[in-house]
Amino acid sequence: MPIDVKLLKEIAEVAGAPGHEQRVREIVLREVTPLVDEITIDNMGNVYAIKKGSNKKRVMVGAHMDEIGFMVTHIDENGFVRFHTLGGFDPKTHTAQRVIIHGTEDVIGVMGSKPIHVMSPEERTKMPKSTDYFIDLGMNKEEVEKIVSVGNPITRERGLIEMGNCVNCKSLDNRLAVFILIESLRTLKDKTVPFDVYGVFTVQEEVGIRGANVAALEIKPDFGFGLDTTIAFDVPGAKPEEVVTKLGEGTAIKIMDSSTICDYRMIKYMENVAEKHNIKTQKEILTAGGTDTAGIQRMNPGGAIAGAISIPTRHIHQVIEMANKDDIRGSIDLLTNCLLELDQHDWSF
Repeated sequence: MPIDVKLLKEIAEVAGAPGHEQRVREIVLREVTPLVDEITIDNMGNVYAIKKGSNKKRVMVGAHMDEIGFMVTHIDENGFVRFHTLGGFDPKTHTAQRVIIHGTEDVIGVMGSKPIHVMSPEERTKMPKSTDYFIDLGMNKEEVEKIVSVGNPITRERGLIEMGNCVNCKSLDNRLAVFILIESLRTLKDKTVPFDVYGVFTVQEEVGIRGANVAALEIKPDFGFGLDTTIAFDVPGAKPEEVVTKLGEGTAIKIMDSSTICDYRMIKYMENVAEKHNIKTQKEILTAGGTDTAGIQRMNPGGAIAGAISIPTRHIHQVIEMANKDDIRGSIDLLTNCLLELDQHDWSF
């Protein structure tokens, strides 16, 4: 079954820096409200889409709405904007990018830095830092200050395109997971789930898994699934041990990352479900980086039996993130079937 690229495009392109996820939240609410039994929003802005089950146990699925971005920290005398990063950036990816400052209105800017023509030999060879860059709005200070203020969020500007059997856009991390959770809830709409499903669209993951921590404390899940992208380093120059996952080789079942060692029972369960339903999968071990899975697993008295579905993504944390449509489809199918069959597994140690 093909994926709804039009909806994915809308979700991926909309702005949602950490702490400023409201535009993403509007789309989520529009899409999931008809699909579930109850919708709530907590004080941080997490959206809880709740589908009631036939058993008192609870399962939490987390997909974060925020994207890496920036915040305005200073406007200089010439109208150039300085910023602070929100989330993990490779500074060299700032070069030659357009951004959007969300002030009293949205305004386009470009990331500027010292031209190579006037750099010293030493400057040409050193690695750039985020502080080497500024944002040029093409306006003077007076014009800028009519629109932009310190504290305004900034996001990157790049639209979604299709390339072969792939999609390419900024912010597929983690709008892919937002899309997958919406589509899974759509599939489950007229089905009976064994346990209460809390599909949680979380905030502020990119700055420390903050929304998922709060949501897990509220829900106290017995079971949990994180949904997020992962590294696909299946490109020229990659050593076999560096690949992590490959595009087109199936959705990934997380074994561990730097913040989570997934429950071996959940890993086995997910593998069994994938085999039963002929869903192509690969294993993911990510030695750096973490996801909402950590909060789901641990921020709960006694913890949760937790695992994660990871979507292989090339060029992650850039504006050219790329994922395979078949891997996205497989992620929806795996999550849906895992939620439907949770009561059919032996969860004993």
